[in-house]
Amino acid sequence: MKEFELKYGCNPNQKPAKIFMHDGSELPIEILSGKPGYINFLDAFNSWQLVKELKAALGLPAATSFKHVSPTSAAVGTILSPELKKACFVDDVEGLDESPLACAYARARGTDRMCSFGDWIALSDVCDITTAKLIEREISDGVIAPGYEPEALEILKTKRKGNYNIVKIDPSFVPAEVEHKQVFGITFEQGRNNFEINRELLSNVVTENKDLPESAIRDLIVALITLKYTQSNSVCYAIDGQAIGVGAGQQSRIHCTRLAGTKADTWFLRQHEKVLNLPFLDTLGRPDRDNVIDGYINKNEEDVCAEGNWQKYFKTRPEPLTDEEAKAFLATRTGVALGSDAFFPFDDNIERAKRSGVSYIAEPGGSIRDQVVIDCCNKHGIAMAFTGMRLFHH
Repeated sequence: MKEFELKYGCNPNQKPAKIFMHDGSELPIEILSGKPGYINFLDAFNSWQLVKELKAALGLPAATSFKHVSPTSAAVGTILSPELKKACFVDDVEGLDESPLACAYARARGTDRMCSFGDWIALSDVCDITTAKLIEREISDGVIAPGYEPEALEILKTKRKGNYNIVKIDPSFVPAEVEHKQVFGITFEQGRNNFEINRELLSNVVTENKDLPESAIRDLIVALITLKYTQSNSVCYAIDGQAIGVGAGQQSRIHCTRLAGTKADTWFLRQHEKVLNLPFLDTLGRPDRDNVIDGYINKNEEDVCAEGNWQKYFKTRPEPLTDEEAKAFLATRTGVALGSDAFFPFDDNIERAKRSGVSYIAEPGGSIRDQVVIDCCNKHGIAMAFTGMRLFHH
């Protein structure tokens, strides 16, 4: 297949639309089901690069959940704790621990379930039956992977009445070294970002605390590779081989840090005893539970515990999660890794990161205020590495 005609571009008024290889060669994909759209393919090709790099860097199966050309999370395949399984709505999945790929997707989808509603999925490895069963029950636009076990493919083909978007990509495909895009009829050309993110990138630790354990190195690599495919400005918090908070596309870096930190806090608080034991109505679907949990934790537009509201969601009226309880729970969280796609110009980012349990940071360095940021890390005992490499993505 040398080209694939799309229904429309980013919006219904943007026609005609298609994907094709600039040199006239065959596309490196096979569409096994559905008819993916323009944004679907933007998500697919960005997300595939992310999981492919994670697998290469860490040697573990990887998965990511994408929305609007940025990851909501990315993760490698490590076993989930019982509490995390319950928080991610996968505590009922038989054989989960035996499938590292399914564990990776359970983590990626379970991190920010509200933002992952209607996601695009990328898998680094051939999709197995357990992973397919996880995908089957979530609201999703499509998936890209290097292959699918026959039974897994049949499971996925049942989604959306047989119209679920399933894309198979050639894992050996290597893009051209130079890439092009057009804006306002003007062609941009640049070298493809082939920069390799690995443990050597973290060797320049500039703080008094020089200790970067293997778990921190893994988590910083997860954060940095996630940022490489996140719309800038961007900041990512990670722990246990999983991105737990992504702040993308903000004009100010502190807003990225706050946004990602709030998402990380919500991820932690989903594992609070009160949240895990919310007495949901049996009839309440998974997406509604996600919205209610977010409202319960963050006290959003609707007080879900208020009289007249709780009856819509719960069998019995739950006790609210108080600010004091949330702060006390979050104060016990440590060992979080944080990556930034460009340098931190002010120490307010470090102060905010510390509130979400950050113990390790990787950022490019190069600001005239580097020493201010280093001093703040030293005050909190945070180990910080300067990578010397910016990771902007637009």
